[in-house]
Amino acid sequence: MTLRHYSRLLAAFLACAALGAAAADPPSPSATRVLDQTSAQRLLRNKGVTLQWIDWNTRGRAVVARGGGRWTLRGSQAERRGPGRLLVDGTISEIGRDYFIFDGTIRISETPDKGRLCEQTRTWRFAITQNRRFFRLREFEWCDGLTDYVDIYF
Repeated sequence: MTLRHYSRLLAAFLACAALGAAAADPPSPSATRVLDQTSAQRLLRNKGVTLQWIDWNTRGRAVVARGGGRWTLRGSQAERRGPGRLLVDGTISEIGRDYFIFDGTIRISETPDKGRLCEQTRTWRFAITQNRRFFRLREFEWCDGLTDYVDIYF
C-alpha cells in the first residue's frame, strides 16, 4: 500500500468513528445523577414520609423506584381521622451527600386548616441537617406563610 492508500483508509476510518460517536445514544438529560451512594440507599430503603400537621408518629408511605436511569418518588400521608392529606410525586434529578433534588408536585390539602390547599410543581431540595434521621424539605413557607415540614425518613 502506498501512503496515499493509508491516508484514504485513515480518513475513512476517522469519518466512520465520527459517525459512530454521533449516532451513539448520549446520556439522558432526565437520568438521575447519583453522587453519593449512602444517600441513594437511604432513599431506596426509606421508612416513610410525614407532614407535621398530619402526624409525626404515623408515617405515610414513600416509594422510590428506578427505571431507565431515572429515579422517581411517590409518597403520601393521610390524616387518620380527618381530611388532611400530603402527596409528593415526581422524579429525583440528583442525589448528593445528605441531600436530593426533586422535580415534581407537592400537595398539602385540608391541613392544618379546613379548606387549605397548597400545590406546586417545581424543583425542590430535601436535605439532612443536624444529624437527623430524615431528609427535610428545605422550602418551608412555600405556600401561604405557614411552615410546612415534609420529612422522608431513613
